[in-house]
Amino acid sequence: MSRNILDEAHIHPAVRSIVANNHINVIAEVQAAIASNPIVVVGMAQNPFPRKARRALDEIKAKYAYLEYGSYLSGWRPRTTLKMWTGWPTFPMIFVNGILIGGASDLQRLIASGELTGLLAG
Repeated sequence: MSRNILDEAHIHPAVRSIVANNHINVIAEVQAAIASNPIVVVGMAQNPFPRKARRALDEIKAKYAYLEYGSYLSGWRPRTTLKMWTGWPTFPMIFVNGILIGGASDLQRLIASGELTGLLAG
């Protein structure tokens, strides 16, 4: 799968560094968490779906890291950066061994089918 993004040749040289460095610290924080944790849940306050994902992981006693970026009323810019980086439109964003597996319902399907165990082993 290839995702279409604006080619650098179509970004004016004067703004390329702004595009390249927009909230790069947030992306770096998520990448660091992904590199050092088998499961990473990226969420936001007040959203019930990150809580559902964390509850499902707690029930199976899975080790995970949780990163939270703002709420419905704040932190939209870092969240937009993460959405643009991953291509995933909603929160939570859940990574298993560095692979984006989707959101809370996707996680619940993987748990129910037993596939999550296989992903963690592999």
